[in-house]
Amino acid sequence: MVCGILIRAGIFTKRLLPFNYVRRKCLQRVVVFHSQFVANRVFRNKYIGMMVDTGSMSTRAGPSVEDTVSHKEDDSARSGFVTGGCKSEDERLSCGYSSFRGKRVTMEDFYDIKTSTIDGRSVCLFGIFDGHGGSRAAEYLKDHLFENLMKHPKFLTDTKLAISETYQQTDAEFLNSEKDNFRDDGSTASTAVLVDNRLYVANVGDSRTVISKAGKAIALSEDHKPNRSDERKRIENAGGVVMWAGTWRVGGVLAMSRAFGNRMLKPFVVAEPEIQDQEIDEETEVLVLASDGLWDVVQNEDAVSLARAEEGAEAAARKLTEAAFNRGSADNITCIVVRFNHEKRHAANPDKASTASSQHEQRQ
Repeated sequence: MVCGILIRAGIFTKRLLPFNYVRRKCLQRVVVFHSQFVANRVFRNKYIGMMVDTGSMSTRAGPSVEDTVSHKEDDSARSGFVTGGCKSEDERLSCGYSSFRGKRVTMEDFYDIKTSTIDGRSVCLFGIFDGHGGSRAAEYLKDHLFENLMKHPKFLTDTKLAISETYQQTDAEFLNSEKDNFRDDGSTASTAVLVDNRLYVANVGDSRTVISKAGKAIALSEDHKPNRSDERKRIENAGGVVMWAGTWRVGGVLAMSRAFGNRMLKPFVVAEPEIQDQEIDEETEVLVLASDGLWDVVQNEDAVSLARAEEGAEAAARKLTEAAFNRGSADNITCIVVRFNHEKRHAANPDKASTASSQHEQRQ
């Protein structure tokens, strides 16, 4: 994710600010940006291996967490390539992840995958976090967002409310943790939460989640761009301005209208998620979550087609990452592919398998 900085970046509202004030603020942002760039280069040179492998498959206290993880690095890992996969205990779904620094100097993408059993219910969580202006916001989300969500008292009874409140709570907590730092990191978040057979997809920013149903690609999130008519109206009503600076940007700075962090652009850039939910049925095949490093060069239909062509979820995730790089993506590229294995569910419950087969024949 690239965050642009212009001389006009100090003008975030419609009020006309004194020239000296704007000049001083802009110079401060340039100095901060330079410091972040230098710090990131030093950090990368020392710890690039640790930064790239950002997937979290950890065990938490409380609800039991059951993860089966494979992790592979080949010769390209030195340039920032990581791939791996896991399966649910009953093998009804498998997932693969792939993350690649690509042509960028630093790695600011993070991802998180968790499977858990809470009060006897199966829970799977998948997340893509694409940082901009630094990696701290994205890393914070990887470490805290899902943990906070599973602790929400209404996580199982009102999942949409829990997601909305947790997103905004986690944003506030991140900003508070960074209050003494001269940084302005931000991050997207595109997450999929599966509770039994109900899928909830929540999005902030321009990472994206797409599902394949009966071979058709269906976007389950809409990118938060400043020139979206509803987003522009929201920003302007809050006193902000959307400006053209190579692309449409909030205050001439940020090329997305919602994000975690970005203290200097609050309240125009918010972390309130848009949420879609649906039942996972027999026609649901594959779920793809990815940062915009993939979506910049791969269409939704192509992503689904490439993922469905691979037998394994891990191979599908790697194929998508490589395809994005080969098509010219200049950004970090991270994706998660989830494959739904309906035959495994039927093997565990033959009565439901017979019913599902009958219903499918009737639809035909």
